[in-house]
Amino acid sequence: MEQIIKNMLDWAYGKLGSEEYTGWCLSFIEDALELGNDIEIFGGDSAKESAELYSDAIRTDEPELGAFVFYDCLCQSENGPVNWGHCGISRGDGTVIHAWDTVRVDGYRDIEKLKAYGTGDSPKYIGWVPVSRVLEQKPD
Repeated sequence: MEQIIKNMLDWAYGKLGSEEYTGWCLSFIEDALELGNDIEIFGGDSAKESAELYSDAIRTDEPELGAFVFYDCLCQSENGPVNWGHCGISRGDGTVIHAWDTVRVDGYRDIEKLKAYGTGDSPKYIGWVPVSRVLEQKPD
């Protein structure tokens, strides 16, 4: 598991400052895990849906290294605001690497101070799941 987390974070660090994933936070964390390790996982269609998919394992204390960290957040859609949520990967030191305006690092609670484009909503911390639980969702 240690090598999987290292590979995932190394891939994510390689995207720091990139705008490639703006508005695609779930794609960013899934790509970090999948492309960093040449594996495939199955998650939800949005950060919020993925958080619900992993609800059996959600923890609310400070996220551990490599954990997927989830937030509620209203995002702009064609039909008005939708809670697509937000997500990132824990660096194990109280910070999260995530795709917002750019791929960046923020404190996991500081993310709640950000404002979503189009809605002005701020992410609200849901909790985190260990990467081992995320890996249980691998397709057959």
